[in-house]
Amino acid sequence: MSFTVVNGLPAHVLIVHFVVVLVPLSALAVVVGAIWPSAARRMGVVLPLSALVTLASVPVATQAGEWLEEHVDSNALVRRHAELGDGLFPWTGALLLLATAIWWTTRKSAAAEAASGERTRAAASGSALAVRAAAAVLCVGVAAGAVVDVYRIGDSGAKAAWHDGFSKAAQGDNG
Repeated sequence: MSFTVVNGLPAHVLIVHFVVVLVPLSALAVVVGAIWPSAARRMGVVLPLSALVTLASVPVATQAGEWLEEHVDSNALVRRHAELGDGLFPWTGALLLLATAIWWTTRKSAAAEAASGERTRAAASGSALAVRAAAAVLCVGVAAGAVVDVYRIGDSGAKAAWHDGFSKAAQGDNG
């Protein structure tokens, strides 16, 4: 199924709003889940499912954008936006992988803790804390990369759409 026009507007300009909202929310959820395992346990399967929906929204927006690209005048700004847009999928794929890993490990650790009794912070091994810290740093890096990429893509899209579309001076009736 291909989305081209929705209610008279190019579908791309509507669909990208899902990406603009979902990528930062998924990125934030991944970082919170990596830093606070109890929050990851509370989010449960919603964490990887939201990242999956985020990942799925990117090719839908890209496909709609490719249709729109064929229906507007081509210029350097449009081409730059399309090039940047093609780079978001790996970031959202990484968010999905990290969200799934966080969900899986917190689920497994919660089951292990329940089986062996509540574990105290003092009993946690130094290597386990080092792995959690490294995972948190990786999550912050991927989340930041995804959010910055969405910003860059959106900024280039706005420039492509509006570069000649408005006047800095008011155009109203001055009479």
